[in-house]
Amino acid sequence: MTDSPALPAVSREWHLVSRPVGWPKPEDFALVEAELPTPGEGQVLVRNLYVSVDPYMRGRMSDAKSYVAPFELGKVMQGGAVGEVVVSNAEGIAVGDHVLHFFGWREYAAVDARNAVKVDPEAAPLSTYLGVLGMTGLTAYAGLLRTASFKEGDAVFVSGAAGAVGSQVGQIARLKGASRVIGSAGSDEKVKLLLDEYGFDAAFNYKDGPVWEQLKAAAPDGIDVYFDNVGGEHLEAAIGALNMRGRIVICGMISQYNATEPVPGPRNMVKILQNRLRVEGFLVGDHYDLQPRFVEEVGPWVRSGELKYRETVVEGIENNLEAFLGVLRGDNTGKMIVKL
Repeated sequence: MTDSPALPAVSREWHLVSRPVGWPKPEDFALVEAELPTPGEGQVLVRNLYVSVDPYMRGRMSDAKSYVAPFELGKVMQGGAVGEVVVSNAEGIAVGDHVLHFFGWREYAAVDARNAVKVDPEAAPLSTYLGVLGMTGLTAYAGLLRTASFKEGDAVFVSGAAGAVGSQVGQIARLKGASRVIGSAGSDEKVKLLLDEYGFDAAFNYKDGPVWEQLKAAAPDGIDVYFDNVGGEHLEAAIGALNMRGRIVICGMISQYNATEPVPGPRNMVKILQNRLRVEGFLVGDHYDLQPRFVEEVGPWVRSGELKYRETVVEGIENNLEAFLGVLRGDNTGKMIVKL
């Protein structure tokens, strides 16, 4: 066993103490002190440096049946994290190595070595392994190229386009030869970012008027692919704008995550029949076989600056909850990350 000196006796961690109804409230959570975990055989103790907060976590706070187990009440929550190994009881991982794992929302984590992936801080900033080169990046890559069957010349519309996934979808589409890339976002500042920095051909602020109207103006010849991060009004507008044999990828529906009443579905679903549209739900966990190809192709784009990314960084474990709530409000530009 190898370790580094001067470890604290306790580690702070976030617990879910009650299941939110509607918008999560601070009293649904608690930041508690826990005894520093002791790694067992085949485990490493990681001091988390960056942790991820993501929209899907809202679903895990409910006990409704879903594609992943809910967070347990009174227990520490989970999420992506990158940290430094401070104790190692595992072959192949040494003290001082940096690893990506899934035990965020805490300062220290005991992690099975088989669930820790070594990452190189020299190849890319550590935070990027939670975003542009991590799960969000792979979500964009696999969702667009595999699930949406994107092909050169397609016109692509992305909702939530200034977010971590959406911004990468649009840029990958552009780099792969899309005829037109359109994005929606929730502020004029984000619209400017899509046009000036990410190279979208058109973008609009969905708060400025009906989405269908703004989409029609931005894509007069229709769209071939809709990458949905929002649902609701955006999905209805996209169904109306899709060309024959268009494809819809349902990646997220953040507009509905905090709803307390059933949300009406799109009123124009007959278009799915008329235009032979394909609608497919997408979970990145089904596509990890693409990870090596993703890093091989996207890594050079990131290093060369061809694919740009933004991060919104919040400092301190005590602000983890506020960062998560900020994602639900749309406060972030690009990937929301907490630096511990």
